[in-house]
Amino acid sequence: MASSNKNLKIFAMVVAVLLICAVGYIGYGFYAQAKVQKEISVFQQGAQYGYEQGIIQVAQQAATCQQVPLNIGNETVNVIGVDCLSAPA
Repeated sequence: MASSNKNLKIFAMVVAVLLICAVGYIGYGFYAQAKVQKEISVFQQGAQYGYEQGIIQVAQQAATCQQVPLNIGNETVNVIGVDCLSAPA
């Protein structure tokens, strides 16, 4: 009887340790996934901010009646504000 009780305690201890390890592993997986999603979100917000700032700068420079050269691949397009164009007389 004492041997059976001792084996049961050892078995319960092993099961408890394995359960703790499994919960830790699963918890770490959720943590790592949340961390990656946060990093992706920050990257996307930074990219969006950069796009917005680029468009704002082009619009501001075009509004000063100066040509703004935009390079698209191998082609260059000059942009100027419509208000800067003189109406035909």
